[in-house]
Parts: sequence; C-alpha cells; structure tokens
Amino acid sequence: MTQNRGADENCKKQIRIALIEPFFTGSHGRWSTELKQHSRHDIDIFSLPGHHWKWRMHGGAVTLAKQFLSSKNDYDLILASDMLDLSVFLTLTREKSGKTPAAIYFHENQLCYPWSPRDGDRQKGRDLHYAFINYSSALAANRLLFNSEYHKEAFLEALPEFLDKYPDFNNKSTIERIADKSEVLHLAMDLNRLDELRPPHKTPKEKPLLLWNHRWEYDKNPIGFFRALYGLVDQGIEFELALLGEHFEEEPPYFREAKEKLGSRIIQYGRVEKFEDYACWLWKADILPVTSKQDFFGGSVVEAIYCGCWPLLPNRLAYPDHIDPELHPEFYYTDIELNSKIAKLIESRRWREPCPLRMEVAKYDWENQIKTYDERFLDP
Repeated sequence: MTQNRGADENCKKQIRIALIEPFFTGSHGRWSTELKQHSRHDIDIFSLPGHHWKWRMHGGAVTLAKQFLSSKNDYDLILASDMLDLSVFLTLTREKSGKTPAAIYFHENQLCYPWSPRDGDRQKGRDLHYAFINYSSALAANRLLFNSEYHKEAFLEALPEFLDKYPDFNNKSTIERIADKSEVLHLAMDLNRLDELRPPHKTPKEKPLLLWNHRWEYDKNPIGFFRALYGLVDQGIEFELALLGEHFEEEPPYFREAKEKLGSRIIQYGRVEKFEDYACWLWKADILPVTSKQDFFGGSVVEAIYCGCWPLLPNRLAYPDHIDPELHPEFYYTDIELNSKIAKLIESRRWREPCPLRMEVAKYDWENQIKTYDERFLDP
C-alpha cells in the first residue's frame, strides 16, 4: 500500500526544466516543442536558430548561458541536447546552475558521425574538437540519454579509439563512468498527428511511388540510393519518385545528376514547407529504400513505416531496434541486394496494400512515451 501511494505521488510530481537547444530546427526543434506540449512538467526552452552547426557547438553555450541567467525562474533540471558544450554552459551559469542536475539528450554524436569528403575541416584535420565537445559534455552531465540502444552502444564503443588519438593522458578510466550514467530514452514523435492528416482512401495506381524523406547529406548515402534506382531504369521497371528532405548547403551534385537522369519519374523534388504537405507525401508513398551510412534513430524511416510505406532496410544501425530482422527478414537487405529487392517488391504488387509494420513503430508516439520521459526526469 505504501509503495503504491509513493508511486501515485511520483506520477503527480512536477518539476521545472530548462531545455537548452543550440540547433532549434528539424527533428531537434520538433522534439523540444513536442516535449514541452506533452510533458506534465514545466519546461522553458532556451534555443538558437538551426544554422551553422559547427559554430553552435563552439559558441552556442555562451549565448545560451546569457539567456539562462536572464530567466527569473529556478530549475530542477537542465536538459541539454548533444549540440551544446555543456561544460562551458555550466561554468558560465554556475551561480545559478551550481546545484542543478544536468542531463544530455543525444539525438546524434560527433564521434560516430561519418564526415563528408567535401568538408574542409576534415581535409585540414580539424575534425576532432566536435567529438571532444560531446565527450567533455558527457563527463559534465549527471545523466546521458540516448535515442536508441544502437546509439548508446555505438557512442560507448567509439570512446576508446577516440581517446587513443591523443598523445598522452588519455583518461580511458572515464569511459566506465560515462557508461554508468548512460541509458536509452527512445525518441518520441507525434505520430498521431500523421493519423489526423490521413486521406480517406488511397487511389489505386499502376506505378509505385518510391520515397526519399531524409536530409540531402552524405551520411544518408544518396549515391547508393540513386545507384539502385538507375538499375531499375536499366531493367525497364516503372516507378515514380518523391525526393523530400532538407539540405543546408548548396544542392548536392548527385541530386542534380538524379534530376537529369530520372527526369519525369521525379514528381516531387525538394523539401515541402508545411508538415501537412509532408504527411500527404508519406501517405502517398509505397516503397522506402533506405541506404543510410548512419542513423542514430531514423525518425523519417519510422514516420514512413507508420504511414504504410514498405521499407527496405540495411541490417545495421538503429533499424533492428525498430523492426526485428529475425521476425521480419523480408524487409532487410545486404548492399548488393537492394536493387533486386526493390524490383522483386514492385513486381509482386504487394506495395499496393499498406505495409503491415505500422504497430511495430506506434510505440514511439508521445502518447506511449511521455510517462517514461516524465518519470525519468524526476531521477536525473
């Protein structure tokens, strides 16, 4: 009886949280906003626009520390994203944050991120400091929260090799301390909102609509994606293509090349501004070939699956956390199989019916996750 009463009281307890987000756009911005909307806790968001990610990791802590100190509220928890240099932030705000526990939510991390060969910092050997910010922030935090089991394990496994890159005093004993503070708190998403935008029926069609709904960046491996589609063209297999997603720099050359080679097969080229339009494309799409070199969670993949799209996934990264490859091997491929897997799925015409995996990913809706979040924040 006493335990139950304690649990009930815990469920009602509210705290005030300072959510610190230097890169307030895309999935970072949506997660922050939706957490504030769904949580029973009082959450104040301190943020900067989602541009110039490297400068946000270097200098964002200084500007956000000023914002935080100007607030008249006191906080029970500081919840920072991985884009924040937490050690700098806590140093600059210690007069106010000195006794406040701090947690980091890792949407991604720079130790495991594949760098584009076009990145000038990589070529000049200036690529270690961003990973070091993640490492030093992990040391400064009371708790590390990762969006998937894969992500947590990848980060911890990358630490020994990362620290070996320095000449001495590698401090590898810190890895165990970081591991002890690390746990999984799955990315929560507003999947119910997609249901609200579901069309009353799907128009039957002869050609499947293939979908790309990721960032137009190197780590999502667009080259491998387009190579598979060029193979379909060579085989005379008919399809249409929607190319959605953000790109923060100039248009990548392989997208320009695809625009020329695939021509009228592309019926949507580029990011759509409104979420309602994005949801419309998800419900229209039939097949989602995924070629990413890195996905710490894969929110865009989860959204497409939830809307009935048939995924074809590499058996690695975070995808086995979502769809069990032993129970559903038909949705996985090795790199050399992708073209034939797409062709086989198109010819089977199974894509004309919604994919049966929707309930596998419905667990990530805020409605199913928020209680876990709110309880976790009570024990930083």
